[in-house]
Amino acid sequence: MNADYHLFINQVKRKTGIDLALYKEAQMKRRLESLRDKRGFGSFELYYQAMSKDQSLFNEFLERMTINVSEFYRNKKRWEVLEEKILPRLLKENTRLKLWSAACSTGEEPYTLAMVMASFMPLSHISILATDLDKEILKRAKIGLYTDRSLKEVPKDVLSSHFMKEPMGYKVVDEVKRTVNFKHQNLLSDTFASQYDLIICRNVMIYFTEEAKHELYQKFSNALRPGGVLFVGSTEQIFHAEKYGFETEDTFFYKKKEETSS
Repeated sequence: MNADYHLFINQVKRKTGIDLALYKEAQMKRRLESLRDKRGFGSFELYYQAMSKDQSLFNEFLERMTINVSEFYRNKKRWEVLEEKILPRLLKENTRLKLWSAACSTGEEPYTLAMVMASFMPLSHISILATDLDKEILKRAKIGLYTDRSLKEVPKDVLSSHFMKEPMGYKVVDEVKRTVNFKHQNLLSDTFASQYDLIICRNVMIYFTEEAKHELYQKFSNALRPGGVLFVGSTEQIFHAEKYGFETEDTFFYKKKEETSS
């Protein structure tokens, strides 16, 4: 069975450039076995052959292997630290911030960032890059329609000013949507731009191997300007942050040391 799975991940890598070997094997294999069995295939080899001919099956596979659970203001206390402590310091150093929401899933995170930034400046002055591996998820993010489940932490004044009530839920208003530029990206293999003031990458690293995490933390460090900040998820504390040129600015916020060059 392991040989069948390892052949499968090699085939997927050749076809897509996505290296499933960089994800924790037990979790990824269990998730994909469940999908494969649900679709009635007795082996990963048969499943891959079918996926190669059926685009909808392939899209379903991509969506299952990526992690698409999100909500607005997830772990709200951390967003309060961002608004009250991190952003005021960054804005003293740069009035126009270079912002990136990595592995943005269905868009709740970059839109939350836009709404937080709106307390400091007009929406027309805000520009956020948001990237994800899953192209179908990015299409949903661009639409910006969400159910009540995603919105339980949204402050009432933000809900009334930045969302429109629709029959199927709540839609992010166009002025907020225009602040976010959604792009397809493979974090593990693509190169990053540089001189970011803030990179948010939350609740994704837990799915990667230690080797992949090490590589990504270094890439994020290189992508930040000195003094820039990496904001990670609440289960993703970076041990030995100094190894990547970081120092802890607050819990789950890592500042790139001033003396470290980009």
